[in-house]
Amino acid sequence: MSETNHARLRIEDAVNTACPWSGKPIAADSLTLYNGAVVGFCNPGCRDKFETAIRHFEDALQARRAAAAGNDE
Repeated sequence: MSETNHARLRIEDAVNTACPWSGKPIAADSLTLYNGAVVGFCNPGCRDKFETAIRHFEDALQARRAAAAGNDE
């Protein structure tokens, strides 16, 4: 997610109040979207770590689905 899109998210809309990585309170500059929901983190580093992990999982799932369909990419 780009910085512009991060800036549009509101802490009031977050589904959580504590960072899933650290347990610390979430910060307004550390929000992202996940499955259509705003998720908060204690700092941008935790948010970015989450986004990176999600991308890796999504890429792995897409590759698995392509292989299962016989469309190795």
